[in-house]
Amino acid sequence: MTLNNAFHFSLWAACALLFSVSSSARTYDDIIQTDFITVAVYRDFVPFSFQENGKDLGIDVEIAAQIAKQLGVTLKLKWATADESVEDDLRNNIWKGHFLDRTVADLMLRVPYDKKYRLKRDDIGELVNGQVHMFAPYHVESWQIVFDQANIESVPTIAVFQYHDIGVENDSIPQFYLMSAFRGRMRDRSKQFATIPLAIQAMQAKKVDAVMGMRSQISYYQSHLDTQRYLLAQNGFPNIGKQKWDIGMAVKAEYRQLGYVIGDIVEQMTKDGTIDEIFNRYRTVYEIPNYYAP
Repeated sequence: MTLNNAFHFSLWAACALLFSVSSSARTYDDIIQTDFITVAVYRDFVPFSFQENGKDLGIDVEIAAQIAKQLGVTLKLKWATADESVEDDLRNNIWKGHFLDRTVADLMLRVPYDKKYRLKRDDIGELVNGQVHMFAPYHVESWQIVFDQANIESVPTIAVFQYHDIGVENDSIPQFYLMSAFRGRMRDRSKQFATIPLAIQAMQAKKVDAVMGMRSQISYYQSHLDTQRYLLAQNGFPNIGKQKWDIGMAVKAEYRQLGYVIGDIVEQMTKDGTIDEIFNRYRTVYEIPNYYAP
């Protein structure tokens, strides 16, 4: 091998090594040795993960920063764009990578923590999520309505929205629910918007009387309004399926040791109130998972 060829080979090998470190999910030992962890969070997902004035903000961003701090490594964020399903998101960000960008993260936040979902099988009996290990539930999500008390006195039941317009996000479970519940009696009162913030703006402009979405997002936006006028409803949602569900994390299946270490960190953060404090800073309703019940 000539000196010139040797130089190019060494350069190629160094680049290949760098690419493999930054593009592949890694073991716990690799993360400690390289002094950084890459965590996937959803892009433009207020209040969990978003950017504002060049700063990375959000509940999940702060939780990821605490995990990195406890591991003694630097945090690198992978901003994930939501695909058509959670399975797609896990494939794109944890175990394979998107076909346009083969990079994956070491850890992904805001993943369903549910035994049935974890054991879900496809048409030929294979585990749909067999390539990932889901663990460490860190909060309980649910559905929530915020309403304008100037137009609605109270919301004792969802049936109120047979008579009042309510905003929902396009192609969301609340949209499908309001279109079909009570034999479709709320269908004409359900108004679709591209995002929850746009629905909230429509409520402020008196175009709708209420907005339905995930409790975390609804409570965040409600806390930035006149909370004496715009109230959080206490109604239930009959026949919606899951009323509440746990949100956790995921790593690649073969890196369970990393999951166990991070799981211990998250458990401590949950029990000592760290996660509750983070939610409070974003003025978002927090509910601790039953997983940590004594």
